[in-house]
Formats: sequence, structure tokens, C-alpha cells
Amino acid sequence: MSGATLSVRQASWKAGQGETILHPASFDLPAGQVLGLAGANGAGKSTLLRLLYRFHKPSTGSILLDGEDIWKMSARSAARKVAAVLQEQPTDFALTVWEIVALGRRPHGSGFAGNGNRDLEITEGALDRMGLLPLAARSFGTLSGGERQRVMVARALAQEPQLLVLDEPTNHLDIRHQLEIVALISSLNITIVTSLHDLNLAGRVCDRVLLLHRGAMVAFGEPEDVLTPSHIEKAYSVQAHLEQLAPSEQPHLTFHL
Repeated sequence: MSGATLSVRQASWKAGQGETILHPASFDLPAGQVLGLAGANGAGKSTLLRLLYRFHKPSTGSILLDGEDIWKMSARSAARKVAAVLQEQPTDFALTVWEIVALGRRPHGSGFAGNGNRDLEITEGALDRMGLLPLAARSFGTLSGGERQRVMVARALAQEPQLLVLDEPTNHLDIRHQLEIVALISSLNITIVTSLHDLNLAGRVCDRVLLLHRGAMVAFGEPEDVLTPSHIEKAYSVQAHLEQLAPSEQPHLTFHL
């Protein structure tokens, strides 16, 4: 897998003739970097993610991967380039873990893995990377919420995307598996955009952070430039302080009303 350069150009969205949910936003994310979206509930994070994985078409502007507008691609071509892991999970609980992950190969011309050695290898590799091989034959419906989340990440990896969109990927996970997901995000050689509630986590794993407030960009850039007390107060209406517990450690954000 290899990443693509993501360019967002004056992209906005509103529902029909209603109010604008996401105001025009523009930014560039180099190939292989991780972008964290942050902001209070209702800030527009999920709306922006939906534009990136082609669920919503922008009301204005465009979304480009390596300079190509994703809405000028066929649906299959876009699915080969962009994968998404959402908080909503599949309802077809009768499928096995293997079958769910193998569905990631469908944009490449195959259904359930088994139609070729490459599909088998990629599916098995994705399962192995997420620690799911022992669960491969289990019915998806018998898994815990955290296990299901790991299955959906494995399915996205089997898709071999250039852009991976993650909506709160550490939700439903215990501390151990949160750390595993964070380590995975850091290790992948693809472009990643993820929404995160934990600002300290965003500061550790993201190359860039985009802070939103009521559908508008507050700041975009490197974490230390974006996650400042003044920006956080504007986005969250709380006071923030940076604490340096040790000279060698990254500053830690604390909050109060």
C-alpha cells in the first residue's frame, strides 16, 4: 500500500436548501501523513469525513487524490483508492470474520476471498495485522464491540486503499486495543484522516491537525501549532493548559471550564 496526496479545495456541504453544515475548507495533506480532525460535537468532523469517502458530494469545491477529483472517478475506482471505517457497523451478523474482511477485495474485482492466491494472502495478512486470525471462523455477530471494530479496520486494510478514513477508531476499544490501533495508524504507509476526541492522542499520532468549530476551520497545521490554549478555547469553550511533566516528554493538555 502507498498513500496519495489529499487536496481539499473550498469544499463545503449543506443539506438541500438548509443551513450550511460545513463551511468552505481548503487544505493539503502530503502522501503518507496522518491528519487528525478535532472539535466539539457538531463541529463538522463527520460531515468532512463523509465528503472524503464519497458519501456526500460537496456543495461547493472538490476533493482531490493525487490531483484527481474523486467525484470524477467511477464508484469502483474510488473504492480502490479510499476506504472508511465508521462507527456504524454491519448488520449482517451471519458472516464470519474472514468473510467480512474478504469483502475488502470486492473493489478489485472479487467477492469473498478464495478467487485467487493474492486475495487469500491479502485477507490473511489483514487479519494477522489486527490479531484476528484466531477469530477468522467466528460469526461476526458473536464478537464484542472492540473485536468488531478491529474487523472493520482489517476489512479496510484488505481494500489496499491510498486514503484511509477513520471515524473515532478507538471507540469501543479497551486501553490495550486503543494502543494497538494507535500503533497501527503510526505504522501504515498510507494517507490517513481520522476524527479523534482525545486531543493528547491527536498530538501524539498525527502529522497534521484540523480543528473545527461550528463547521468552520479554526486552525490547520502541525499539532503543536494547532493544539494551543487559545485555539482550544475557541473550538471547545473551555480553558486549556499545557503541562510539561518532564523535559523529554511531549506537553500534556489539561482542561477546565
